[in-house]
Amino acid sequence: MSECIFCNLPEDKKIIDSNNHALAFYDGYPVTKYHTLIIPKRHVADYFDLEKIEIDAINNLLQTQKNRLLEMDQTITGFNIGINIGEDAGQSIFHVHIHLIPRRYGDMKNPKGGVRGVISEKQKY
Repeated sequence: MSECIFCNLPEDKKIIDSNNHALAFYDGYPVTKYHTLIIPKRHVADYFDLEKIEIDAINNLLQTQKNRLLEMDQTITGFNIGINIGEDAGQSIFHVHIHLIPRRYGDMKNPKGGVRGVISEKQKY
């Protein structure tokens, strides 16, 4: 797609890892330090439209990047992995992108409920 920012990454956007079907780079609006995005190289808007080979490539980069981040930063004690699919789920760039968000002890008062916090009143149960 000619107007897709992920299909046309700016030259200053450093790709930190890649394989045949996916690539990884740091999020431009990070939730935490080293927040990483992993995307398929092929333009696909919806995660459920990915081919198995692309899902496998993305999962490989998720694992590789998790290991790299743990080696780089010993303060990381957990991760959130998230995918927004569709405008009503918060997707703002319609090219599949998986968020790998490093978490650290004390980065929020009470992290219980994790990704349930996308609807804040549902996080605590």
